[in-house]
Amino acid sequence: MQAVKPFPGSNKKVVRAPRWMNYIGQGFLVLLALVTLVILVRNALQQPILFLQIVQGGLQLGFVYAMIALGYTMVYGIVKLINFAHGDVFMVGAFTSYFAVANLKLHLWPALLFPNMSPGLVITIGSLTVILASMIVCVILAVTIERVAYKPLRDAPRIAALITAIGVSFFLEYFGALSFVFSARFIPYQRPFPVVTWYIQNGIHRLESGVEAPPNSITFSNIFLFIVAASIIVQIVLQYLVRRTKVGIAMRASSFDKPTARLMGINVDQVISLTFAVGAAFAGMGGVLFAIAYPSIYSQMGILPGLKAFVAAVLGGIGSIPGAFVGALIMGQAEALTMGYISMPMRDAVAFTILIIVLLVRPTGIFGEPEKEKA
Repeated sequence: MQAVKPFPGSNKKVVRAPRWMNYIGQGFLVLLALVTLVILVRNALQQPILFLQIVQGGLQLGFVYAMIALGYTMVYGIVKLINFAHGDVFMVGAFTSYFAVANLKLHLWPALLFPNMSPGLVITIGSLTVILASMIVCVILAVTIERVAYKPLRDAPRIAALITAIGVSFFLEYFGALSFVFSARFIPYQRPFPVVTWYIQNGIHRLESGVEAPPNSITFSNIFLFIVAASIIVQIVLQYLVRRTKVGIAMRASSFDKPTARLMGINVDQVISLTFAVGAAFAGMGGVLFAIAYPSIYSQMGILPGLKAFVAAVLGGIGSIPGAFVGALIMGQAEALTMGYISMPMRDAVAFTILIIVLLVRPTGIFGEPEKEKA
């Protein structure tokens, strides 16, 4: 066995497992992956329509996870903090849109101001307004959390900030469950626009309301198209922000070396707050889209989507924006295929099994790189 240098102040040697044990573990995982692939290919050949329908559902789920995972990966990339309250910011976004639609009728404001406006344009502008309102509320909430709970612990040990994040998460969940806040019960979500469904069979055809799709056809809705388009736009905007703007340069500099960034005139605290704000805005949008796709909301709805988005960020390489996107798509497919071919309760177990496998085989994730020593 190989001995590694001991930690400062420790007389014990850290022992690594021999390489042959790593090779055995990796070989087992490769074998498991091949068996899984064979099973999926067999099912795809036996029931191709069902398989494609499941894949479509996985894509819808994966694109939603991608918007949540971005917040995890951005915050970790700069602050090295796993913000477990991020999933609850996602929940607040869903509830904000619910109250905006059900109580304030915010999605109908264009029709009130411009009675002659076409219904399609009213729905489009009204729905975008609801999403924007949810994003603004989530940004305010996330920046407040960062300033009140995380900023005082900036120089504290990481475990202190991590425990604080867990505490903030529990506070948001149980405060939101109070009857005068959000409520602890499941609430049917009122969509801001009607659902339009199409089916693919010898072309693409619109499915009339109340009519079942023909056998052996693949169905999809405007919700699926909306989620895919929104998620892809978010990825493009974020890539442009990080790679092509001064704000993005400041983010990358702060991520690499905060003291040096401060010496170069960068307001690191402001950059961190902005990072929380951007991640929260995307989580708010994800919360609205999740509620539209799966129209039932409750105060603890952010727990599992948040944890699965975290797993997606780890899978893709936490700190990597493309990694978060790819990891989220993989997570969506894994969950959908598990529900389709194994069982509904197993979908959560598979998600966290993926986390264990990634940490064992490649802890840095698909796109992640080992940390290098700063010069």
